[in-house]
Amino acid sequence: MVFDLLRFVIDAIAAASGLTLIVIGLGYVAVIARFLWDEVRGLRDPEPVELPDSELPHVLLQIPVYNEPLVTEQSLRCVAQLDWPKDKLHIQLLDDSNDETTARAEAVAIELRAEGADIAHVRRPDRIGFKAGACAYGLTISTAPFIAMLDADFRPPANWLKRGVPLLVKDPKAGFAQSRCEFSNFEKNWLTRAQGLVQDGHFLVEQRSRAHAGWLFQFNGTGGVWRRATIERAGGWSDYSLAEDLDLTVRAALDGWRGIFISEPAIPGQVPEGLRDFRRQQRRWSNGFVQVAQRTIVPIWRAPWTLTQRIAAIALVAHQIFFPAAAIGVLAILFGSILHGSPAPYLPMLEVIAVMTTIVVLGITLPPYLMLKRGSLVDYLKTMASVPPLMVYLAFSNGAKVVQTMRGRRSPFKRTPKIEHAESSIVDADMEA
Repeated sequence: MVFDLLRFVIDAIAAASGLTLIVIGLGYVAVIARFLWDEVRGLRDPEPVELPDSELPHVLLQIPVYNEPLVTEQSLRCVAQLDWPKDKLHIQLLDDSNDETTARAEAVAIELRAEGADIAHVRRPDRIGFKAGACAYGLTISTAPFIAMLDADFRPPANWLKRGVPLLVKDPKAGFAQSRCEFSNFEKNWLTRAQGLVQDGHFLVEQRSRAHAGWLFQFNGTGGVWRRATIERAGGWSDYSLAEDLDLTVRAALDGWRGIFISEPAIPGQVPEGLRDFRRQQRRWSNGFVQVAQRTIVPIWRAPWTLTQRIAAIALVAHQIFFPAAAIGVLAILFGSILHGSPAPYLPMLEVIAVMTTIVVLGITLPPYLMLKRGSLVDYLKTMASVPPLMVYLAFSNGAKVVQTMRGRRSPFKRTPKIEHAESSIVDADMEA
């Protein structure tokens, strides 16, 4: 009797976990279907808007940094070359550092100011709120109507602002413009290749398709431009979540604003090159998404949107439930197979999950790989094969932390250190999206 009850409980847990994974997979299938439909129709980015320099607005460019001396120097030199009237581009280095970064950054700022750049080296009395707190503090000392944001490892091309800001000027309902990000070090090792594959899919398939469909899509924390009025009307930056960018995105959408996604020009940055740093980054993102989901799912469901828009939005903010669901499901199937003496009872469900996984991984990663000409088909297949095992690894490394966050535990902000390449134009990020 006890044995039968235990087997029933394990089977129920496995079934619930499997169903959760299938539902999450169906959400991605919907995104892939939308992407393919957009390709059939030839739907592309919004047409560029040309404005004379006299009509270009003032833009505040915020760069939050923390203890990244070389990265900060290179970031300042890069953004000083942006194609925007110097008297209308106000660069804020939001420096919370407590090492040599501050002195070295100030030396570069002085040099660039002499060349005409408007650079404010902003130092707060404390690090309350981390990145969100730094950005909020910077807004109090500026009145610019548009706010551009970059993490310090991202190197925008000179025409970045002229591609995005005029679109916001001409569309009063658009709250932000998010540019596609790519990663210059994606060929470093198997891990960076896997991340590059997934991130290309995130931006070119998921982000672009969601934007075209009118579904909620997120501001990625870097490579974007906000309308100041949007930030203020949505309630400003909040630091309750480790995903402050997603939190502001949702609140802005609930306030009636929409985003614009821009595929080109892309803004290069870096992905973590080591497994430990990658795990830390993913754990922070997972916990942050869960924190946002707990506060916003009910308001999203009550929003005056179509049913499709509400379901798509909830799928976005809640998709990190994948990690604990996958971890619990794997363990339940292993224990259940022992109790049954065979995995046979779970084979139908595993077959469905396998097919779903194949569709999602191929649908999300292959189109951008081909579109961006990342390499040969053989190289793609080798990299693609590493993605599902990497997700299973994250399920076990992050799953418990996600559950803890769901139960109310707050995790400290841990930035993801990256390799500083003195000879490269793409270096370390100090405060990531």
